[in-house]
Amino acid sequence: MAHSVLGLLGLALTTAALVILGLRVLPGPRARSLATPHPRRVLAIGAHPDDLELACGGTLAKLSDSGHEVHALVLSHGERGGEGAARPREARTGGVLLGLTSVQVHDFLDTRLGEDPVGLVQAIEAMIRRVNPDIVLTHSGHDQHQDHQAVHEATLRAARQSTSILCYESPSATPDFRPSVFVDIDEYVEVKVAAVAAHRDQGRKPYMTPERVRGIATFRGSQAKVASAEGYEPVRLLGSALGEL
Repeated sequence: MAHSVLGLLGLALTTAALVILGLRVLPGPRARSLATPHPRRVLAIGAHPDDLELACGGTLAKLSDSGHEVHALVLSHGERGGEGAARPREARTGGVLLGLTSVQVHDFLDTRLGEDPVGLVQAIEAMIRRVNPDIVLTHSGHDQHQDHQAVHEATLRAARQSTSILCYESPSATPDFRPSVFVDIDEYVEVKVAAVAAHRDQGRKPYMTPERVRGIATFRGSQAKVASAEGYEPVRLLGSALGEL
């Protein structure tokens, strides 16, 4: 029997367009379930170190603790926005805090990812072949940062055969970012805060503060009618409102 991504994530439907993905987690802090009936593979793709922690860190930690295989692909060292030698290390540290299965960091030119669209697509395609993900998370097209836009477009091309793609919210998202899929991260907000804090090179930026991270989670939670959430725009999402097909 085929099992949908929504069934995997424990779907709760609130309206036709508003979805909360409530992932199964054992009680207690950072408890990892070894009894997930249908473990899946997740690939999260970001332009820079810290993008994934800021945008979907709570979701990734929750998926990992639920027994799923979670991989990260970071496409640059972020050298134009900070210390290029330190930031890949910080990405790997953040990955450890989130419980990721793997973190791969490429060295495409920061702020100029769009200058090599073929290379980006090829790098993402190679990771998709290796991981064979059931669900892909990536930047939204509703984003002011040129690198985020480039990664969004490259992901849609590279993941053209993927059945489920969700686009996350970055600090540079435009007002046109309108999520309709939400993940309840109430038990994972502080995990996300810690993973963001691992990026010490970026610590002076206003969107890196614990208050900002918690505030966005609270805002998206209010939209999803839970305490804290992360929001996503679906490109496509395999499954049904009733769970497993």
